[in-house]
Amino acid sequence: MPLTLDVPAVLGVLVSGTLYVRAARRRDWPPGRTTAFLAGLATILAVTCSPLAGYDTTFFWVRAVQTVTLLMITPLLLALGAPIRLLLDTFPGTTWLRRHGRGPLARALTFPPVVTVVLIAPVLVLYLTPLYDLTLRSPLVDGLVRLVLVLAGFTYFWTRLGLDPTPREDPHLVSVWIAFAEVVFDGALGLVLWLGPLLAPAHYAAAHPGWGPDPRTDQIIGAGVLWIGGDVAGLPFVVALFVRWARDDERRAKQIDTQLDETPSTGLWWEQDPALAERFRRR
Repeated sequence: MPLTLDVPAVLGVLVSGTLYVRAARRRDWPPGRTTAFLAGLATILAVTCSPLAGYDTTFFWVRAVQTVTLLMITPLLLALGAPIRLLLDTFPGTTWLRRHGRGPLARALTFPPVVTVVLIAPVLVLYLTPLYDLTLRSPLVDGLVRLVLVLAGFTYFWTRLGLDPTPREDPHLVSVWIAFAEVVFDGALGLVLWLGPLLAPAHYAAAHPGWGPDPRTDQIIGAGVLWIGGDVAGLPFVVALFVRWARDDERRAKQIDTQLDETPSTGLWWEQDPALAERFRRR
């Protein structure tokens, strides 16, 4: 297999990893978050500099693996590293970010339907417009598309996981519905690519090495990767989401128990719960 070296990707990974590790060493940062963030950076190298990446302009399915990784796996691992929280806790020059991070514009841009579009739109544009063919011919455009995929995925997981400070706090159930919508989208796109016309047929016909799947089979495999692979890659996020949901419920239950223990009993127990008491007052 040919070995490739994506210099911008390598430099970006080295700079990001160095800054993160140096910041983590300045404070008592959980090792698990550092491991997750570095693993996310490692996936970038895996899809851009591994021997497999040498065939990303030869076979459709290889590029599909790169897309799923950069959109779903890499951003999830980076978000699990909570880099924004580390940035805010470590560097003093983040006053502007603290001041405007929860402003009206930030809240509008992270509104759940907007975040869903941010996740879905780049893939739709990539595979349903001439942009895909352009990425095969222009390394610059290809690099920019890969960067957009990572940023779009990170925006999604950052706002949904809630490990980092976010402009808005939505119910966990909203994240579950968004994840379900993403599954439906994966299936729809997979069917379109499976049953639809070949993408960049002239390029793949000229680049075919004489072995491996023919262009039609190649695109069917790639469609399956985008469909099934996207859903499988999203499973760790769903697990992490439910774990965080359970922990938040447990934390809230402990807070309520503490409040009830510290408050003299003057009525029924639910009248001591602020949320339930507010409901009864409204009635």
